[in-house]
Parts: sequence; structure tokens; C-alpha cells
Amino acid sequence: MTNVEIYTTTTCPYCIKAKNLLIKRGIAFTEIDVSNDPDAREALIHKAEGRRTVPQIFIDDKPIGGCDDLYTLDAAGQLDILLA
Repeated sequence: MTNVEIYTTTTCPYCIKAKNLLIKRGIAFTEIDVSNDPDAREALIHKAEGRRTVPQIFIDDKPIGGCDDLYTLDAAGQLDILLA
């Protein structure tokens, strides 16, 4: 099964939008909220190769990017390929 992780903060509208797409598509994901967790934030920065913005989305540990990147992949039909 494909592992989808999304690093978020509680007040980020793009995080909510990205999660809504995953939910709408029926894609199971693990959410890591970095709002008040400096260790999780550091892990995100390391895993995302220096990127600090949220959301950061990973599919099988491959960095996908943020909300716009997720929607672009979905519109192009590439999200299904990554999840297969």
C-alpha cells in the first residue's frame, strides 16, 4: 500500500485544501502537525530538502511539494500513477 504523508499546521488554508483533495479522492494519509512541535518541524525541513512551508506532501517518501503541486498532479492524472 502506498504511504502518503502530509506535514501541516492547524491554521494553514492550503493544508486544509490539500487534505480535502486527499479525502475527496479516498486517499488514506498520515498527517504530521508541526504547529507546536519543533522536532517534527526539523524533521520536515530535513525530509523536504530544506523547504519550510506547509503543506509538504510525500508519497512513499518521495517529495511531491505543496498544495498546488498536489492539485497539478491530480489534474494531469499523475497522482493516480504515483499511488499505483
